Amino acid sequence: MNRAADLSVGSIPAHFRRMAIPTAIGMVFTTLYNVVDMFFAGLISTDALAGLSISFQVFFILVSLGFGVNAAMGALIGIALGAKRPARAKRVALQGLGYAAIASVALAALGYLAVPWLLAAVSESGSYRDAAHSYLQILLLSTPSFLVAFGANGILTAQGDAVSMQRAQIAAFFGNVTLNPLLVFGIPGLFGGLGFNGIALATVICQSGVMAFIVFRVFGSGVMQAPTRPSYRPIGRIYLEITSLALPTSSAMIVTMIGAFVVQMFLKEFGPEALAAYGVGLRIEQMLLLPAFGLTFSLLPIAAQNFGAVEYDRVREAFIFCCKAGAAIMFAGSLILWFAGRPAVSVFTSDPEVVRIGGDYLNVDGFILPIYIVLFSMNSLLQALKRPIWTLWIGVFRQILGIAAFVSLYVLVLDMGTWGVWFGIATSVVAGLVLALFVTNRVAKKEIGGLFKRQRKDELADAEQGVWRARKPGGDRWNGR
Repeated sequence: MNRAADLSVGSIPAHFRRMAIPTAIGMVFTTLYNVVDMFFAGLISTDALAGLSISFQVFFILVSLGFGVNAAMGALIGIALGAKRPARAKRVALQGLGYAAIASVALAALGYLAVPWLLAAVSESGSYRDAAHSYLQILLLSTPSFLVAFGANGILTAQGDAVSMQRAQIAAFFGNVTLNPLLVFGIPGLFGGLGFNGIALATVICQSGVMAFIVFRVFGSGVMQAPTRPSYRPIGRIYLEITSLALPTSSAMIVTMIGAFVVQMFLKEFGPEALAAYGVGLRIEQMLLLPAFGLTFSLLPIAAQNFGAVEYDRVREAFIFCCKAGAAIMFAGSLILWFAGRPAVSVFTSDPEVVRIGGDYLNVDGFILPIYIVLFSMNSLLQALKRPIWTLWIGVFRQILGIAAFVSLYVLVLDMGTWGVWFGIATSVVAGLVLALFVTNRVAKKEIGGLFKRQRKDELADAEQGVWRARKPGGDRWNGR
């Protein structure tokens, strides 16, 4: 049995080190997993490579609920553990697993009906769309694996366990490296390969293994040892609570993808070189962001446990540490982009125009990498405080409205060309930071007495009077905590 870590005591930086490093390593192997799929798709044909690209967009939309369930479990169970309520933590964990299982089956069924429409929305008719449709028909079998694994991992991270998913992602990577050539090309004399569909089947097998391992770790964790009778029968009140936290986070992930579509709509006027440069630049940027992502993802369980324990000073300390450490790491990333942007792009392409435009994007993007981390930190804090709806509205403002407005200004009015797209993105990020600071500070004042410093003791005492509600005999009411 693995005991749940008490994140409401001890060194905040030490908790971040213990959780952020495994998280970042796991994300690196997830990225490499996708690179392996792209490599083998490229060996098959250009249609397979294009089909994989559009399939990822469609499948991401379908499984985005998994990200929301992960965040919901991290917040609800983290708060319960911080409040020293193990029975509630176990009850929510069991309900969360059931919720993820039911939602995954429903999404898989919906996916089979919606895939043709979704593919038509992001592609033109042709052989690559046909390849993507066949690929997704198999890949949808892994929907339960993704959603249940995400939800179960939220239960683990709420207890301070980031190592289990790291190990699962590393194993999935090596499993994918082994299965892809076997299932794509087959073994001469034994069985023929499945071609492009073999990549999908490899993912189904690998992600099923990830799910089995993560669920196994959940049932061996401290949360499941609470002395209360396990029940998987859906409890409407808890399902509603999970939904209210999961949907905003999931919707915010979809908004991020919509924002990329908005950028591509502007870039297509400048030719395929601009689109290619943006795609390459995004991949380079995402690789540099991985270490800081580990920090911001770790903030959620740390802040949630301390919020549940009414250790508001530690919530603020965790948030400020995450911002400072993340910004410092990203400043180093900014230097890389400023001085090595073009050489980095040239690793992916030999087209001089793509290298030039991609280098321009990375030079501008270098200025805003630290801002991204502060934004992501505020998103994690809002999720920990059970106010994820604000992450959605901030995302809509920054990713859709802001990009559309500022890029239109720079490109259509000021005629700045591709530079206008890059400066429009940067301006939108800065404007999003201003809005996020305003919103997060307002929420923090209400929930923890302030974002950067505590209110006067008398004000804080007044605020805390509404936090706890007396529990009814035999009941489980807890004023949202």
